[in-house]
Amino acid sequence: MRRHRKALLNAATHLVLIVTLIAVAFPVYYAIVMGTHTHRDAYAFPPILIPGDQLWQNMLVAWERINLGRLAFNSLFIAIAVSVGKIVLSIMAAFAFTHFKFRGSWLLFPLTMITQMLPLPVRILPAFYLMASFGWLNTYWALTIPYLASTTGIILFRQFFLTVPDELSDAARVDGATPLQYLWNILIPLSLTNIAALFVIEFVYIWNEYLWPLVVTTQADMRVAQIGLRMLYTSERAAAEWNIVMAGLFMIMLPPLVVLILLRKQFAQGIAMQSTK
Repeated sequence: MRRHRKALLNAATHLVLIVTLIAVAFPVYYAIVMGTHTHRDAYAFPPILIPGDQLWQNMLVAWERINLGRLAFNSLFIAIAVSVGKIVLSIMAAFAFTHFKFRGSWLLFPLTMITQMLPLPVRILPAFYLMASFGWLNTYWALTIPYLASTTGIILFRQFFLTVPDELSDAARVDGATPLQYLWNILIPLSLTNIAALFVIEFVYIWNEYLWPLVVTTQADMRVAQIGLRMLYTSERAAAEWNIVMAGLFMIMLPPLVVLILLRKQFAQGIAMQSTK
């Protein structure tokens, strides 16, 4: 009886997971399928769920219509720069909080936590005026510098550094290693899974960012890929070419998907490591 109940529970669990997976994956599948058809077939009813043969042509149209190569380069440069910058600054800040005693540290760390409670729309007006006063509008500085401070990254590395035995730092000090040598030769190699996890999170987040780049850029060559996707829409007086829009979406979603696939193992290990602490 118990074995039968366990089998039913496993079957119900798998059924729920399969239904959830289909519910999540179907919109993505249908978007890609729509990008493989002509404009007329994209509006067909009932919807066509079988892929067509127009994906390459639609991708070329989307690429040329909004200069997607330039926009994708901007997004790629910003995502990599911000992700790497956040990792470097987060490691340095977390190392300072965990391995140095300095005046005001008891107040400084909670203050960094408070910034996590302020969403971007709350900070966007003062941040915009600050970028304008620096003359950084329509520059990579405005698109990268405001993102570099990462409370999430500081917490991630601080919690990991606290789990490292003090004997390691004592042994490194006895061997004559400086604090930076201890950080570079011991802590960073131990933090590779956390680094990969934070890189994936930040890369995907920055790649999908829309509001801040829209605010601080007005020149077409400084726009990002997400704004380019919006530019693929036609005017309100004409029907949107959803096949072109979805072909553009397919190209825009490839870079973060590639990053996630390449670092999926380290990402899973880093998240699992944090969840067990």
